Amino acid sequence: MANTNDPISDFLTRIRNAQIAHHASVSIPGSKLKRSLAEILERYGYVAATSWRDEGPQGFLDIELKYDDEDKPMITSLKRASRPSRRRYVKVDEIPKVLNGLGIAILSTSKGLLTDKEARAANVGGELLCEVY
Repeated sequence: MANTNDPISDFLTRIRNAQIAHHASVSIPGSKLKRSLAEILERYGYVAATSWRDEGPQGFLDIELKYDDEDKPMITSLKRASRPSRRRYVKVDEIPKVLNGLGIAILSTSKGLLTDKEARAANVGGELLCEVY
């Protein structure tokens, strides 16, 4: 297993690569943050299902990928916004609308991981982790 300094980028890249290869599912080394990210993707219909396997020192997150009728992935784009070398923090009025509201931006806030719509409703800003559409 490769050592990575940015687990969120690794998470997004594994999903992106699995969809390009048309895999049915992908297994990712787990953490609470990755689990929350996967639950948000499942809640908004970008992935079919997520499950947790408690194996090894940190566990694994199994994500069942979702494709449309034409066998195209439901996720068109996964973009990492904030990086360890360049954090991107946004205030409530600076939270971007991804694809005019068709996509979602995921933020790490004081109230946990929230989508852009949830963060605006809760009136909180935070670190802009990624954009999905």
